[in-house]
Amino acid sequence: MGKKLDALIGRSSKTARKLNMLIKLAISRINILKNHQIVRCSQSESDVIELLHLGYQERAIIRVEQVIKEQNTLDAFVLIENYCRFLVEKTEMVKNNRECPDELKETVSTLIFAASRCGDFPELHEIRVLFTSMFGKEFAKSSVELRNNCQVYPKMIQRFSTQQPSLESRRNFLRQIAKHNGIDFQLDDEAFDESNTLVEAREVKAIKEEDNSTKAECSESIKARNYVDAETAAQEAFDSAAYTARAAVELARVESFDDDDDDGSGDHSGSP
Repeated sequence: MGKKLDALIGRSSKTARKLNMLIKLAISRINILKNHQIVRCSQSESDVIELLHLGYQERAIIRVEQVIKEQNTLDAFVLIENYCRFLVEKTEMVKNNRECPDELKETVSTLIFAASRCGDFPELHEIRVLFTSMFGKEFAKSSVELRNNCQVYPKMIQRFSTQQPSLESRRNFLRQIAKHNGIDFQLDDEAFDESNTLVEAREVKAIKEEDNSTKAECSESIKARNYVDAETAAQEAFDSAAYTARAAVELARVESFDDDDDDGSGDHSGSP
């Protein structure tokens, strides 16, 4: 009985150490993702600002949808980071529990849900797998499928929503951008019908009828931004490669440490 209890405690401690390390690696990863997303947000907003300066309001209200999507993704990354930082201080609470503690249900459920919506985030996916093994497949499935009893944070659900922003929300967002950048303009209500169908039709028309004058006016800023994009991409590639190497070393170190613990516990159990 004593040996079984020691083995159970040993496995729990090993799981807690692995979870703690994965969370810290996830925080490092999220900083890289946030920096990349900040650049994307800035670029999308710059496109809208330029269209407003040129007087292309209809195109601006179409392009602002991309700004909203990029901002939602950035907000989601910030939420993930906050939950991870909170969980770092609470890993001991999950060590010996077969059920998720009430205090952590929102955090754990939200991270499981976020992992199902984040493609290029291996650490978060591993955290999801670990939580599933700890608290069961039904608990994880409830979070991913947003069942009635799940405790996923509503704002995280909103940030990962694939629903198209309403016309009114686009217009409000556009007003905020204009105000923030000191652009004095009034939206022509007659130019914008409340029907999303009409907006989508205008979007297709605007893309197909992109005139040469607009391209000429925007060309210089696009060239300059492409140069910045290339530098940014190169730096991100370097950061990502360095991070991946560091993560591999850290995980190998944790696994090696756990193996040493297992060997040590085996030696002690055989001693008189």
